[in-house]
Amino acid sequence: MTMTTASLMARAHDGAVDEPDPAARPRRRSFTAEYKARILDEYDALPAGSEGRGALLRREGLYTSHIAEWRKVRDAGAIEGLTAKGRKAKRSPEQVELDKVRRRAERLEAELARTKLALEITGKAHALLELLSESADCDPKSKP
Repeated sequence: MTMTTASLMARAHDGAVDEPDPAARPRRRSFTAEYKARILDEYDALPAGSEGRGALLRREGLYTSHIAEWRKVRDAGAIEGLTAKGRKAKRSPEQVELDKVRRRAERLEAELARTKLALEITGKAHALLELLSESADCDPKSKP
C-alpha cells in the first residue's frame, strides 16, 4: 500500500505519524581494555577460518577490523592503547565566543600590520618619486 503525500500530511496533522525522538541519537560504542583483551583471547583461541570466529564477531556485533586494530595495538605492547580514548570536555559557550574573538583579533592585527607595511612602502615610493622629479627639474640637459 503506497501513501500519497496528501495522506501522509493528513496523518501527520492528526498525530498518527510518529516523530523521531531527537534525544535518541545513536552513540559511538566504546570498549574497555578488559573486554578487548577477552575478545582477542577468545578469537585467537578459535581455529583460523572456522565458523566460530564469525559467530563470535556476529554475537558481539564486531568486525574483523576491530580485531585487527586491537591485535596491532596489543602486539605493539601498548596495553593502555586498548583503553578507549577519552574525548575533550565540551567547551562552554563563553569559551567558544572567546576563541572566536581571539581569532578575529589575530586576523585584524595581521591585517593592520600588512596595511602599515603597505603605507610605509607607498610613502617611500612617493618620496623617491619626489626626489627624482626635483632632480629632473634642476638639471637641464646640455645640448651639443
